[in-house]
Amino acid sequence: MVFEYLPYNLSQLLNGTDYLVSVGKIKRLCSQILQGLAYIHQHGYFHRDMKPENLLVNNKLDVIKIADFGLAREIDSKEPYAHYVGTRWYRPPELLLGSKKYGPELDMWSMGAIMAEMFTRRPLFLGENHADMLSKICSVIGSPSEDSWADGLHLARDMQYQFPQHPGTPLSLLIPLANEDAINLITSLCSWDPAKRPTAAEALQHPFFHVKVSESELARRIIQRPHAAESKETISTPFMF
Repeated sequence: MVFEYLPYNLSQLLNGTDYLVSVGKIKRLCSQILQGLAYIHQHGYFHRDMKPENLLVNNKLDVIKIADFGLAREIDSKEPYAHYVGTRWYRPPELLLGSKKYGPELDMWSMGAIMAEMFTRRPLFLGENHADMLSKICSVIGSPSEDSWADGLHLARDMQYQFPQHPGTPLSLLIPLANEDAINLITSLCSWDPAKRPTAAEALQHPFFHVKVSESELARRIIQRPHAAESKETISTPFMF
């Protein structure tokens, strides 16, 4: 078997000191990842190990592709599934609580964590073990309630785990370089309740990817656009709109 060569994975790029990411680049890369997930899910599979290391990148062409399908399963395969799949920092709470009944929604949680990391260059939920991961998640998105995730509270009681009570931290403080649409999308992807997370196809329709520009703003951008000879791939600041 022969595969195309992609020189980096996303983790290598995000950890590189000379790699400059623009908001536009994040949109392009996230759009491609979501298109890949939508294709996988629509054809009856889910990945189960989405993380930056499993996203291969051709930085010059802004191309990113999903790799490593070693843990992938058919969506219609017989439950229960193994709960110890996925890499800890990108593992959704239902798996951290030992659920063996899950679906493509777990890939969407991972996608939210990956998207946040593209802005900050560090994992959003940096836990040392399962209990610490759940605590970190609570500190970011707030503790779950009967209204937000009744099934999760039942899972926690079954394993005699009690969620720490935390109001959460606004993502706008944790990810200051993300705009309102990006924050909204990450928030929806990282919902406690798997049923409330958007599908990959739904996420692609989010305003983050479809920002309308007024005619006056478009004219201003055209006027300020540099000549082709002066245009450069790199930018002077890590993030730009």
